Amino acid sequence: MNVVRNFYDILSDKTVNERGYFFSNKALFALFLPLFVEQALEFCLGLADSMMVASLGEVAISGVSLVDFLVQLLIFSFSALGTGGAVIAGQYLGNNERDKACDASDQLVWFTTILAIIRAIIVLILKSSLINLFFGQIETDVFNTSSIYLSYMAISIPFIALYNSGAAIFRTMGKANLPMQIMFVCDILNIIGNAILLFVFGFGVEGVAIPTVLARALAAVVLIYYLLQERYELHIKKTLKHKFDALLLKKVLNVGIPYGVENGVFQLGRILILSLVSTFGTVAIAANSVGYAIGIFSVLPGFAINLGLTAVISRCVGNNDFEQAKFYNKKILILVFLSHLAINLLIFALLPFILQIYSLSPEATGLTYQMVLWHGIFAILIWPIAFTLPTTFRGAGDAKWPMAISLSVMFICRIGLSYVIADFMGVGVFGTWIAMFIDWYVRAGLYIYRYFSGKWMEYRAVGENA
Repeated sequence: MNVVRNFYDILSDKTVNERGYFFSNKALFALFLPLFVEQALEFCLGLADSMMVASLGEVAISGVSLVDFLVQLLIFSFSALGTGGAVIAGQYLGNNERDKACDASDQLVWFTTILAIIRAIIVLILKSSLINLFFGQIETDVFNTSSIYLSYMAISIPFIALYNSGAAIFRTMGKANLPMQIMFVCDILNIIGNAILLFVFGFGVEGVAIPTVLARALAAVVLIYYLLQERYELHIKKTLKHKFDALLLKKVLNVGIPYGVENGVFQLGRILILSLVSTFGTVAIAANSVGYAIGIFSVLPGFAINLGLTAVISRCVGNNDFEQAKFYNKKILILVFLSHLAINLLIFALLPFILQIYSLSPEATGLTYQMVLWHGIFAILIWPIAFTLPTTFRGAGDAKWPMAISLSVMFICRIGLSYVIADFMGVGVFGTWIAMFIDWYVRAGLYIYRYFSGKWMEYRAVGENA
């Protein structure tokens, strides 16, 4: 009975009302639901793209999926910088320093934009070398498809950066609804554009790439337009003249860079594993790609909630209230566990019907089914601790320790064991997924240790002692 009562106290508004905490259930719902819808739209777009590309054959699926892994590396790095800006802005808001919170937002947008333009130019110049470096000797048709698709994706990099920075700032204000609405409209336009270019005009892989670039550009421009409006609690200056504040930018980067390195190297690790997967042939690449496109929905609620959790924890820590931060950490962990249970039961029920849409070979279909099933099971059991708990640390400003753990475990377990299990032991492509599950368990154990040590509470970035 005590356990049930404790769960009720955490999930209800009882404790929130008694102690005057920041976020009621209604406020959390208003924050998390738009994020869930936004992430669902993002993942659905990826799923729709892969289904449409499937009409071009397994070579096209393989080429696009290889580049998507590389593009995800860039997207996650900018998302991490956005998180850094959101953490500092959120802590300033919690400390009732609105002007500094706006300055942090301004520094974030300018820095990520300049960095994104530089990265886009580098990718365009070195695209062939990057494909060879990350994916090794792949089939000629797959290489050509990857090269075409990467050219278009490079153009979209600055728009990705702008959108991620703007969305992070709006989440910090608790206004996640606006980025969700913008994403909804742009994703619909993207899918319509894909269908027209592929099925009406008979385009190749360009039919997927061009609408994606245009949709990302539109989303970025519209979001920045709103961010310039001074009626919002956080906004950026309406000027093309900018002076970097070294001290403030350092605070943003102290969170953003470690998280960016973590995300970037994490995605790099996935690319290195994909280079191993590519040695198993086109069937393995196609199954791995479709398995990921479907399996990502297994952790969709967690991805969405983690984005909002940063805003929640940073506001509590900015107010120097770590008991409140611990309360929301427990509450949101429970929400992630329950939501993962619900969504994975739905995926398991629909999986046979989803796989029919892809029209893969029987061998690729069997591999995909196995990947999605086990991914869903471990998404329920261990993913919340492995990936939601470190989000609490970052919201408090403790970004370097999670980075160190993530990178160490990834190289030892995710990459090292992939080669041992998949290649040396002869398990094949599914061996890389087994290594991933082991990675989750190891990092979860280390993060639990960090949480109960209390060291994550020593990294507050604002206030008198910052």
